[in-house]
Order: sequence, then C-alpha cells, then structure tokens
Amino acid sequence: MARISGATAPARFITTRARLGLRRSAMSVVPAIQMTVCAVGAYFVAEHVLGHVGPLFAATSALIALGFSREPRLRRVLEVGLGCTLGIAVGDLLLHWLGSGIWQAAVVVFCSIMLARFLDSGVIFTTQLALQSLLVVLLPAPAAGGPFGRSLDAVVGGCFALAVTFLVPRDPRREPQSDLRKLLQVLATVLRECASALSYSDATVAWHALVRARGAQPLVDQMRSTLRGSTEIANLSPVYRRHRSEVGTLADTLEAVDLALRSSRVFARRLTSAINNSALSDAGTAAISEVLGEAADAVEQLAAVVSDPRVGPGSVHFLAVRRALAAVAIQLHPSSMGIVRTEGETVVMLLRPLLVDLMEAAGTDPAEARALLPTV
Repeated sequence: MARISGATAPARFITTRARLGLRRSAMSVVPAIQMTVCAVGAYFVAEHVLGHVGPLFAATSALIALGFSREPRLRRVLEVGLGCTLGIAVGDLLLHWLGSGIWQAAVVVFCSIMLARFLDSGVIFTTQLALQSLLVVLLPAPAAGGPFGRSLDAVVGGCFALAVTFLVPRDPRREPQSDLRKLLQVLATVLRECASALSYSDATVAWHALVRARGAQPLVDQMRSTLRGSTEIANLSPVYRRHRSEVGTLADTLEAVDLALRSSRVFARRLTSAINNSALSDAGTAAISEVLGEAADAVEQLAAVVSDPRVGPGSVHFLAVRRALAAVAIQLHPSSMGIVRTEGETVVMLLRPLLVDLMEAAGTDPAEARALLPTV
C-alpha cells in the first residue's frame, strides 16, 4: 500500500499542477491577446512611423506596463517611461565623465540604483533606470533617434498600454470582489474554529484560528493593491466610470473586514487563555459557541452576496445578512449568556466589536450597529 501511495503521489501532483495551469491559461487568454497586440503594435509604430531600428523597448515597455500585476497600470507606465529617460540621462552623463568599460558599468549601475531608490520606491522604476544606464555605457547609441530614442520607444509602448487599459479594461469590480469573498471565507472559518475550540474545550484549535486570522493579512494587502488599480480604471476609463461608487463601497467594506479580522485575532487569543484556565461554565461555553456559529453563517452569506455584481448594497440579500448579524449582536450580554466570571465576561466583550465591524461590512450604519449591542 505504501508503494502504491508513493507511486500515485507524483501523478496526483502533476494532475493538480496541470489542472491549475489550464485554469490560469484559460483566464489569461484575453490579457494575453491584449499584451500581444500592444507589444507588436508599439514595435511597428516605433519602427515604421518613428524610423527607429529594432525598437525593442517599445515592445518590452508595453508588456511591462500591462503585465499580470495588480498594481495600477498608469503607475507602471510612468515608471517605465521615467525610469528609461532618467537611466539614459544618468548613463550618458557618467559615460562622459568616466568613459566606457566594466568598472565604469559597475559604478553606473550602483549610482543608478541608489538614485532610483532615493527618488521612488517602485521596483519597475529602479529596474528601468539601472538597465538603461547600463546599456548606455555598454552598448553604442542607436543610429536613429539618438541616445534618447529608447526613451521615446518606451513612451510609445506605454501609450499603447494606456490605450488598452482605458478602452478595453477589465471589470474593476471583479478582482476586489473575489479577494473580499476569500477574506470573508477565512473569517467564517476562524469563527467556526473558535466555536469548535469551545465545544471540545481545545485551546489548540483556538490557537489555530488565531494563526489563520493572522495569515489573512497578505490577502488584505493584496486587495488594497487591487483596489488602487480598480480605482484608477473606474476613474479614467469611460467604459467603467459608472462603477466608481461600487469600487468605493468595496474599499469601505475591505476596511471593515480588516478591522473584523483584527478583532478576531484579539478574540481568538483571549479565547485560548479562557479555555486553558477553564474560565467558562458549560452554559457560557454553549452560548458563546452557538453565537459564533450563527455569526459564521452570516459571514458566509455576506461572502456570497459581495461577490455577486448583480447584488447591490440595498438589495434584500444584504438586508438578510444585516438582520442575521443584528440577531447575533443583540445576544451579546455576559449575564444573559450565563457568564459570571470576569475572564468569561472579557471573552464576550471582545466579541462585541467584532460584530460591529461585521455589521459595518454588511452596510449597517456604525451608530446603528453599536446601538444594537445590549447595554452592559
């Protein structure tokens, strides 16, 4: 049996990788076509309209500016164009002072990188500035267009990328909605693990929930990056300008979900201590576990509705989520949950801000969300 298991493991790995690869390829068909048209079109214009010989930087700048990154494309276009221009200027200046050679190239690259880091934190900007200055020192200037012909090529490629971004953009809501759904699913799992930790009096499960909540932070940062690009598209593209308010709502929802995740980490950490110290009675344990399960159900409902572009904040689906969360919030009083010890009361009190954050994520007014909590 061990031999069979060992033999099937590589096959399972290859099958999984192939399936994921096919899925990525299928989702990348349209961006790949856009990148191909941009790169070839920019090369054609730079060669046949501007008269440049072998304008590779027109094609490469278009590919870099489009790419598959979540960062705003306008920033990438500016980083490519400015980095290319400054890199050529720095390289030409140092070439005039130092001459050409290997040690001069090393000096040029080091100075270019330090200058780029001083001016901006962008990775593409640093790479372009250092690369262009290095090429100026090591390679002869192009016959046509002069030393700054490569900079003009980069601008041509960037203009093609911007044209595609503004005229044939991706839906600015799609990626943030997908990221938000993943975050909410993680949060629902954290709440269920906390409920399970209480049911089985297992502090290790609560600690695992804490680790899971901490692990969601990179996804929060990723969504913030995605929203910057989505905001750029919604503001500048005539195709999706009507979705600016929806993108803004997604950004507000992310902030509330981020606060809820932070609250869940505090709650899970305190829950671990409460379980280890046996601070909760059987009645209190059952009550908190039930509340956590209900909250997890509501968060899963919220994850479903935020990922559907057809569902607006004022729809009956959001209203149902808000009602479900409100039904949980009104229960959060230590005495009504059968909790008398101070440490158990602390667990309930830490659950209250978490519910407020969740209600705000579902569209409830902050003052109304706090008013739903029973007075302590």
